[in-house]
Amino acid sequence: MGNVTSSVAARFAFFPPEPATYEVFREGGAEGRLCLSGLSPDRNVAVHLVETKAGNRVVATFWRHPLARFTLLYSHGNAADLGQMLDLFFELRAHLRVNIMSYDYSGYGASTGKPSEFNTYYDIEAVYDCLQKEYGIKQEDLILYGQSVGSGPTLHLGARLQKLRGIVLHSAILSGIRVLYPVKVTVWFDIFKNIDKIRQVNCPVLVIHGTADDIVDWTHGKRLWELSKEKYDPLWIKGGGHCNLEAYPQYIRHLRKFINAMEKLSVAEQTTQSSLPTSTITEVKHNKCLRFGKR
Repeated sequence: MGNVTSSVAARFAFFPPEPATYEVFREGGAEGRLCLSGLSPDRNVAVHLVETKAGNRVVATFWRHPLARFTLLYSHGNAADLGQMLDLFFELRAHLRVNIMSYDYSGYGASTGKPSEFNTYYDIEAVYDCLQKEYGIKQEDLILYGQSVGSGPTLHLGARLQKLRGIVLHSAILSGIRVLYPVKVTVWFDIFKNIDKIRQVNCPVLVIHGTADDIVDWTHGKRLWELSKEKYDPLWIKGGGHCNLEAYPQYIRHLRKFINAMEKLSVAEQTTQSSLPTSTITEVKHNKCLRFGKR
């Protein structure tokens, strides 16, 4: 079964830019700090090589904002690598006032290994561990962001973490096979079964999708929003495609509104908890163009 699934993924889901659009190097020799070509020191970005449970080393970049309350863990689409997205991360950090942790999947950019569905899961798990160990980021201060195929690892992690602040699904897919065929039932060899995992997510979910998306029909986003337990006002961008939603002014406005709402929710929760007697406090649960097709 695994071989068939891997074959489907390889044929339809992964198109890493070749050659990679950036390089990772150490400044001043073997013991120097890690750097990423195209990023100047004044950008305030830390570069990491993170080892996954599959033994791959994936590139991750932490974009720090001095006033950030939240951190965005960003999983990009299937036809881009980090080198193509630097300007987007710079703009998102500035406008949203958040830290951003972005990474390349195994086999993308300067990350080692080969891309596969399960490797993307191992990748995001390792990057999340890095966020905890290196920066002390708590679930309550973390927002997962998944674009297109990146919605797969995003919902994989989101279904496992029960205290997340929120999730953003941007041009997300219901599942790999459903992008190609309008199947009604999930088949065993399908990949990125988001239609099932979204039901296990307990935090607020923002869905963003273009109504003219000719790669992943907007009904994918609509159904994911309908299946979300904690629905946030969705953003259906009229006339928006699969690759250009960031160019619409309502995109950044709606994201900012979402971040503001999550900040207010966080403050309200902290106020409620601090007002309770100590003995009764309980844990509160709560680009680049992308493509699908045959090689």
